[in-house]
Amino acid sequence: MDKTKILEMLKEIFTTKLLASIFIVVLAIILYKVIMTVLDKGSKKSSDGLLAKGKNRTYFELAKNIISSLILVVTILILLQVNGVNVSSLLAGVGIAGIVVGLAIQDWLKDIIRGTTILSDDYFSVGDIVKYEGMEGEVLSFGLKTTKIKDIATGNIISIANRRIEQIEVVPNLIFYRIPIPYEVSLPDADKAVEDVIALMKKSELITGVTLRGVAELADSKIEYLCAVGCKAKDKTQARRDCNRAVIEGLAANGISVPYNKLELVGDKE
Repeated sequence: MDKTKILEMLKEIFTTKLLASIFIVVLAIILYKVIMTVLDKGSKKSSDGLLAKGKNRTYFELAKNIISSLILVVTILILLQVNGVNVSSLLAGVGIAGIVVGLAIQDWLKDIIRGTTILSDDYFSVGDIVKYEGMEGEVLSFGLKTTKIKDIATGNIISIANRRIEQIEVVPNLIFYRIPIPYEVSLPDADKAVEDVIALMKKSELITGVTLRGVAELADSKIEYLCAVGCKAKDKTQARRDCNRAVIEGLAANGISVPYNKLELVGDKE
C-alpha cells in the first residue's frame, strides 16, 4: 500500500473517528450524570417518603442499575458503528451464537432469574438486615446480578451473587430475651420483679415494645421468663445489653440477686 494512502487513512481515523468516539463517550458520561442526579434529587424530595426504604427503594436502586447498563450498551453499539463495525450484522449473528454464549453465561443467567424472583416474592428490600454465612448486615443495594451488604460488626461491604439467595436469612425486628428469677423467690414476688424489669426495658430508646410470653423454662438454678422485645434488627446487640442492665437494676430494686449456676463439690463420706 502506498505510504501516502496509509498516512491519509491514519489521518482520517485520528481526526474524524477518534474525535467522534471521544464526543460520544463524553456525551454518555454527561447523560449518565444528569439522569442519576435527577433521580437522586427526586427521591430526596419525595414528600411522602415512598423511595426512602423498603420495596420501593429496592425498585429505585434496581432502576438506576438498569439505566446505567442501558447507557453503557447503547454507547458501545454507537462506538462500534462509528468505527466501521456493522452493528446490524453483529446483532443478527448473536442469534446464531446464542446457544454457545448461553452455555458460557449460565451463572449470569441464574443471577438474573433469581434477582427477578427476589423482586416478585419481596424476599428482602434495601435497608433490611439479613444474615449470610454467620454475618449480619444491611442491604445497601440490589441489582439483577448481585446484592451488596454492609457487615454491621465490621463495616465491610460484600457482594453476593443472587443465585446464592437461598443462603440469605432476613433478620426480624425482634429478639427473644429470658429474665432469670431464683427458685427461692415466691411466685407473686417473681411476677412483680419481672414487671419492673420489663418497665425498665421499655425505657430504652432502642426498644419499641416488650411482650411477656410466660415461663419458658425451669432451668437448673433459675426460672426463665420469656419476653419478645421489639427493636430494629441492626440495634439488637445494644438492645440486648439494655435488657441485661434492666434485669440487674430491676431485680436489685426488688431485693433479688441475679441467679447463677452453682457447683456443689461433694467429698468422700467417712
